Amino acid sequence: MQKQEERSSSNWRGGGEHEQEIQVHKASDEETRSHPPLMALNHVSRLCRDVEKSLDFYTEVLGMVLIERPEAFKFDGAWLYNYGVGIHLVQATDEDRLPDKDRGLDPMDNHISFQCEDMEAMERRLKEFNVEYLKRTIEEENGSKIDQMFFDDPDGFMIEICNCENLKLVPAGSLGKIRIPFDRHTPPLDLNTTADGHRQHEHAD
Repeated sequence: MQKQEERSSSNWRGGGEHEQEIQVHKASDEETRSHPPLMALNHVSRLCRDVEKSLDFYTEVLGMVLIERPEAFKFDGAWLYNYGVGIHLVQATDEDRLPDKDRGLDPMDNHISFQCEDMEAMERRLKEFNVEYLKRTIEEENGSKIDQMFFDDPDGFMIEICNCENLKLVPAGSLGKIRIPFDRHTPPLDLNTTADGHRQHEHAD
């Protein structure tokens, strides 16, 4: 059997009229060395049983800010932004795609994480809003500590709050270099537009 050495090839899977061509691409050395043109995390999308309930949770508990959502989207949802990242809420049409809210908190489950500058203040906030959470501290051999709190949003998607900046970023055999964005990754803020999309007029003194 001939070995596959071409940069691009085609594999056929399936049979009869259901056959489909699977394109396999093998990157060249030059492509492997180059950086993908990415800048930063833009947003996380979350399905919701009730968009309004999730909207209240993310704005009141986590301090996210409601922003305008393009009218081109013809399904129910809401866009939130703060701390350099967006959260896009989408009204679920099939609740079977949502996690089981009664499964219990497991730090090894899928989650999104926010760095926190005051863990004690955040813990008081969770108690204020009666949010059930799991708390733990991880100690490294070098003496570094990471404090973590895990809790679910109204639809069972887990969130972590941590002070992970206590650990240095140390590449472990990475093929590329870590890229930390310093500009452009934060969307421009339009302070001259009201929530209903109208431009504010400047009044002369």
